[in-house]
Amino acid sequence: MTTYKNIMRERVARYDEPQKVQAAGLYPYFRTIESEQDTEVLINGKKVLMFGSNSYLGLTSHPKVKEAAIAAIKKYGSGCAGSRYLNGTLDIHVELEEKLAEFVGKDGALVYSTGFQSNLGAIPTVTGRNDYILLDELDHASIIEGARLSFAKTLKFRHNDMESLEKILQRCEPEALKLIVVDGIFSMEGDIANLPEIVQIAKMYNANIMVDDAHSFGVIGKQGRGVASHFGLTAEVDIIMGTFSKSLASIGGFLAADKDTINFIKHTSRSLIFSASATPSATASALAALEIIKTEPHYMTQLWKNTYYSLNAFHRLGFDIAHSCTPIIPIMIRDNAKTFIMAKTLMEEGVFVNPVVQPAVPNDSTLIRFSLMATHTQAQIEYAIDKIAQAARKLEIIQ
Repeated sequence: MTTYKNIMRERVARYDEPQKVQAAGLYPYFRTIESEQDTEVLINGKKVLMFGSNSYLGLTSHPKVKEAAIAAIKKYGSGCAGSRYLNGTLDIHVELEEKLAEFVGKDGALVYSTGFQSNLGAIPTVTGRNDYILLDELDHASIIEGARLSFAKTLKFRHNDMESLEKILQRCEPEALKLIVVDGIFSMEGDIANLPEIVQIAKMYNANIMVDDAHSFGVIGKQGRGVASHFGLTAEVDIIMGTFSKSLASIGGFLAADKDTINFIKHTSRSLIFSASATPSATASALAALEIIKTEPHYMTQLWKNTYYSLNAFHRLGFDIAHSCTPIIPIMIRDNAKTFIMAKTLMEEGVFVNPVVQPAVPNDSTLIRFSLMATHTQAQIEYAIDKIAQAARKLEIIQ
């Protein structure tokens, strides 16, 4: 008689990387926040400056956004109890889709319950066997997972390297569908996709383009319409994806495209059809935030003032911040242990930042992700940068 062997349990029990970091007193993840997501948060009863948030416009605590969420719960309840395809479509879902489509300059839009699901919904749905998906090597994980779900062949090109992209396109079958998918603003590096050249190359090889504007919606382009708007290339991009969890101060995501593409995805996307709808409160929050973006441009203006101030300060101090030119600023540490130590030191000094270490990046590419909000004050930014510089000098990251 054979003895039962739980192979899964044995495998997961061997995974001990988090425990090692915890034992060293350097564990920086799942830090519990006891307050609203603002420029200052409460952790373990202590006030900490938040420089790890994706709330670029600082709207998560805006009174209009909170009021809209409360009103939606009072009217519609806490959830939709079904998928958009069947019983889960509310009038506010449709209203949000219409306003998003108009805002980004497309014929239609489709709202998902998360941004991750938006990429899972688009990429494997519009591509099939004998097609090609071309990804920037630094694309977001949701794009990579979306490509994995497709029967198409996935090929990666070097980050923002147009020569690499063209060489890969040359290997593709001329008559096959070729979908190029890139982040608008890259979530860790803070640089912008070279969309003008991508469009030029795509036309040469009859390729289609999808841009993930998760970190660029509300941040760049006319009134925050995203990277395609920034370059004046909205008509040249086939699918624009965005999330609600950044500038729209909520949770959810959307796709915007021409009517035929939206109609096709709407009736064939598994992550839409087989997932529950975005909640009424999340949908109403996004609607309110979108209205603020359109009518109160000072948020975006202030975000860029904070960005330019910070970029100049880091350059002046001698930090390596790669090619960032946006509110996402990677402070390159290039050492796993030093990255953990720096994150812990800064937390003790009241500055919350996100460490990016192995296996997410190689040991020689580890970094501290410093992200800005429109609502940060100059005094808060100065304090944070000063503490970062002090910690970096002790670790011999800068002179």
